[in-house]
Amino acid sequence: MKKSNVLRVLGIDPGTATTGWAIVEEIKGNIKPLAFGHISTSPKQAEAERLLEIARDLQKIIKKYKPQEAAIEKVFFFKNQKTIIQIGQSRGIILLTLEKEKVKISNYTPLQVKQAVTGYGRAEKRQMQLMVKNIFALKAMPKPDDVADALAVAFCHLNSRKINHIARNT
Repeated sequence: MKKSNVLRVLGIDPGTATTGWAIVEEIKGNIKPLAFGHISTSPKQAEAERLLEIARDLQKIIKKYKPQEAAIEKVFFFKNQKTIIQIGQSRGIILLTLEKEKVKISNYTPLQVKQAVTGYGRAEKRQMQLMVKNIFALKAMPKPDDVADALAVAFCHLNSRKINHIARNT
């Protein structure tokens, strides 16, 4: 899969209850989703068990699809302190798993993802979802929202790579 004109990216929207993921492939400038879904954990599980489940499921996804690069959404502000801590823990275990599996990691803020997908950094959730559906020519809106977010993060990464490539060559 390491052909120079083929790139597989794993997009991730981190969470403890639900982590969205998407495998997007770019071949000669054409982008298409290969697979997407979510990792769900039960609130009845202990915190450490939930994190271990995320790591194990993510490892299976990486082994199955063999992405060369991963894009993960950064968390920088939340009103609810409990939520930010849980997402931070999830991000940590995801970053550790990606590093262990030797997948190159890039991080993007929600603002960067919205800008890449809609052209507007303050786009609303519904607008983002519609654009993701259109960009990837999906028949239906990906559910739950975390899956659409993971597709958006992967698209943002591919866009960012193109912009950086153009900038380096000018």
